[in-house]
Amino acid sequence: MTAISGLLAALSSGEIEIIDVTAPLSPQTPILQLPPPFANTIPLSLEKVSDFDDDGPYWGWNNIHTGEHTGTHLDAPIHWASGREGHSVDTIPPARLIGPAVVLDLRAEVAADPDFLLEPAHLDAYVADHGPLPEGAWLLFRTGWAARGDDPVAFANADENGPHSPGVSVAGAQWLAASSISGFGVETVGIDAGQAGSLDPAFPVHYHLLGADKYGLTQLQNLDRLPRTGAMLVVAPLPIVGGTGSPARAFALVPRS
Repeated sequence: MTAISGLLAALSSGEIEIIDVTAPLSPQTPILQLPPPFANTIPLSLEKVSDFDDDGPYWGWNNIHTGEHTGTHLDAPIHWASGREGHSVDTIPPARLIGPAVVLDLRAEVAADPDFLLEPAHLDAYVADHGPLPEGAWLLFRTGWAARGDDPVAFANADENGPHSPGVSVAGAQWLAASSISGFGVETVGIDAGQAGSLDPAFPVHYHLLGADKYGLTQLQNLDRLPRTGAMLVVAPLPIVGGTGSPARAFALVPRS
């Protein structure tokens, strides 16, 4: 039996389960809101082309209008100044989009402080307890934030000082950039904390991770259904030529216990 036939057999028998970790994409999907004077991306909207009518009696289809960074989406290196000479979304090697999934669960810390920042100490503690992150892994930051996904106000968690959501400190972002991972996935609207604009550099995960040819993945769901290790993540963005990112479908292959 080949590796592929073995995988197909395990999928067919249910020995391996496929878990979708993608947020549904609709006009109600929360999107990042930058303060003035910065420009913002647009939410998803559908424009009917035909609907089994005179414009197309046997078919229905739509034009889609949305931004590259709407909903569950991949951040490519050229999304940020530090990575602007790097890969656009269409040139990311496909092998970098599939890899071991490692779930880092810090829900308790985020429940106590929505502005919680992941520090090197948290990452070093994980490595001390469980060993190094696998080469090419996707580190998935489980914060419990996905539970807010149906409520844009709660998801943004904003006040007069801007949004408050968990993320990574400057030193933590440097740790991730120097690691062997392919990418970093979060449940929040973006890969940086809500207050990351006040850090130095601003938005340090974007700055350090994308500048190191690693990738971001946002607005994940169902991380509670993944084991800490042992799953494989598959990330499937659109290969937009020259794209700085893309809405993506992401799913995990999880062995049944």
